[in-house]
This record gives sequence, structure tokens and C-alpha cells, in this order.
Amino acid sequence: MTTSDRSDSLDQIDAVETVTDAITGLPRPLLLVFDCDGVLAPLTDHADDSVLNDGVGADLERLSEASDVTVAILSGRSLDGLAQFGFVDSIVVAGSYGGERRGADIEELSPAEQRLLESLDAIAVDAAETAGPGAWVERKPTSVVIHVREADRDLGARAIAEAWTRQSGLDGHECHEGSNVLEFMARPTDKGRGLSALRSEFGPSGTVYVGDDVPDEDAFAVLGPHDISVKVGPGSTIATHRLADAADVAALLTSLARRVDGG
Repeated sequence: MTTSDRSDSLDQIDAVETVTDAITGLPRPLLLVFDCDGVLAPLTDHADDSVLNDGVGADLERLSEASDVTVAILSGRSLDGLAQFGFVDSIVVAGSYGGERRGADIEELSPAEQRLLESLDAIAVDAAETAGPGAWVERKPTSVVIHVREADRDLGARAIAEAWTRQSGLDGHECHEGSNVLEFMARPTDKGRGLSALRSEFGPSGTVYVGDDVPDEDAFAVLGPHDISVKVGPGSTIATHRLADAADVAALLTSLARRVDGG
């Protein structure tokens, strides 16, 4: 099945063992990269309530200890937001679409970037007020995010639309729209650039990326024809495979961990 055929199929779900076979058939060394929310942890109304599915942390650790496998998390969350999951040190953790990296200092914003971030923050605050109760603003080192998942649906949609219009009057930033969120980045990056940086650093022969939301399509797009991309959940995608939900991802990790180390 071609990529375009997969995108147009009616959310065809692959069996976990089918995806396991595809991944274990890749040449080593192997780079396994995962989004977090909706992939390793079920989606929740508020990010602070999110937890990894049972067994996920242990299976990721087991995979990361293999000599020819690198395991990485590439999330839109900040590093502070990812800390709650307790990923072990053998796992590479990149937050803010790759703009932050555990164990590395982030470059301070320039005066121009700081002014831009302040302007974007003001738009985000107004959007949260428009959306009303349940909406909130998340602040990261180089970006600001409007969350409306817990707000009234119509008011939330209106708030996002108005914020989108207002940001178009500014220059030098990028926007990422996800499921009931809109992020303004004063220092532009995306998951495609984040994944490319990981691949450049670790030089894998095979790469796997697993994600569930619109920003993950940027990561899928930088993979080669012999890599593996896995979309989690419904929705149009360019990914080569699809799993139903985070529970399927947990099963995939268990299957991979058994195969990789022969357990």
C-alpha cells in the first residue's frame, strides 16, 4: 500500500504484531522515537493528570538498554511537563518539539524573540478569556500554548479562530495547531526538525516514529522509504502504519522489548 493509499483508507488499523514485524525487520542501529500524550499515555483533559499506560515505562527502559537501539521521546510538552513521567536516563528526552533537550541548556531568547513571545502571550491570554472556564495558557521557554479542551466547545473554537487571526499580524514565529490546542512559537521549530536533529546525532540505519496528532505529520514527512511511521488513532495521515490507541502502543512496546533482547 502506498502512502497516499494509506492516507485515504478509512482509518485502517494494523495488528500490533504486523507493526512489530515491520519494526524488527529494520536494519540496526535503530532509533525509536515516540510522542508522549495520546501515544505512551492516554489523552486527558488536563496534562497534569496524564500517566503512562501500565508497563510502558519498563518496556521503554528495556528497549533503551539494547546496545544497538536508541529510544527517544519527542514531545510538544516542555521538559518540565515531561518530568512527571519519570523517563529513565537511558532514554533521550526532547521537549518543545525538539527545542529543549534533557541535560542541555537552552539558548536564551534574544530581545526580539522575547518581545515577540510577550505579544503572543497577550493573544493567548485573551483567547483563554474568550473561551471561558476550562481554558488555560501554558508557558514554555520559547512558546505559549492555548488549551481549550475543557472549555465550552463553541467558545473554544471561537477563541482559537480569533487567536489565529490575530497572530497573523506578527512576524518571525510559527504556529502549531493540535487537538484543542494552539501553540505560538517565538523560536520556530517543529517535530520534523526535531526528528531530523535526532537522526543526525545518532546516525541510525532505521528510524521509527510514533505519533497521534497533527504536529506529528511533520515528523512522518522527514522519514525515508525504508523507515517506519505509525499513526495512533483516527485521522488523515501520511504514516505507513496505524494503531488504534495508546493501549495498542503499550502492546507494541511489550512485543518489541521481547523481540529486541530475545526475552
